[in-house]
Amino acid sequence: MKRVAAPTTDRRPAGARGRGARRVRPEQPRAQARGSTAAAGGGQAASVSEHLTLSKYIRARFDECSRSQKDVAQYIVDHLDEAAFQTAEELARRANTSSSTVVRFSQALGFEGFPELQAAAREEYRRVHAQGPANGTVEAGGPLFSLDQNESETALAADHLNLEETVRKVSRSSVESLIEAIAAADKVLVAGTDQMAFFASYLRHLLMLLDLRVDVVASPSQEALSRLGRIDDRTLVIGLSAGRPHPLVVRAMKLARHRKASAAAITDATLSEVAKLAQIKLYYSSNSPAYVRSHTALLSLIQAIAYGVYAQDSAQYDDRIKAFRLK
Repeated sequence: MKRVAAPTTDRRPAGARGRGARRVRPEQPRAQARGSTAAAGGGQAASVSEHLTLSKYIRARFDECSRSQKDVAQYIVDHLDEAAFQTAEELARRANTSSSTVVRFSQALGFEGFPELQAAAREEYRRVHAQGPANGTVEAGGPLFSLDQNESETALAADHLNLEETVRKVSRSSVESLIEAIAAADKVLVAGTDQMAFFASYLRHLLMLLDLRVDVVASPSQEALSRLGRIDDRTLVIGLSAGRPHPLVVRAMKLARHRKASAAAITDATLSEVAKLAQIKLYYSSNSPAYVRSHTALLSLIQAIAYGVYAQDSAQYDDRIKAFRLK
């Protein structure tokens, strides 16, 4: 006679059985979460692919970023060749922010973290580098110094590269438009604070040699604010900025737009708020291994603009310049 196996019973307390059951249930939500994450990642890849490049995608999402994240965005767009191979800490240092901001910026764009964003940057860099000659870009020359160059030689080499990059990227039509606007304006107001104050004063000096009416706004003093108050539709406002623009320069550009004045921006960041408020935009490269930005290209650009104004009617300006030299 066959023995019938007695039905097994779970002798654990009801509470223990409940806890065991709860350990099994989360498997399905976790799988669903993994699926949703993968779907989000696929959607992000699709979003970037829709914009073709990471730079274009960042430009499209720029206004959604926080103030610190905009600094990161500007740096990546303008220095893609560096950002593609830097660590998050190095990129944060160059963008004057923290590494956590870099990570949050990556996640705000939909990437899981900075490595995924960097992979997209490298892909764009390789694509642009491979298509460089076809797009008419000029290959940079060989190194100026030997491989064991010291700190000062490294800084000089960086200035040399900044000039080359500025010459390649600056738009001839934009330069000519600014030259014509300066020559046609009844008065010119140059806004630049902090490190830009020197270059604003220097541009004023060069243009005053040509007997042009030029004012400078370099600080929020009462006199400077009164100069802003005299902006009208016959004024040309030129805003100078490096990195994050000073609020006073932004205020001058907004006032120019409000009063129908012409506005031009000379900046090292293509996504700068100053550039967004200007009809004429000029960009220069300011990469530097030192603790401050390089402004060699800015100085050259300012001198080129002043010379362009002079060349429009050199005979008219010669007497004025001769009088200055005799002083």
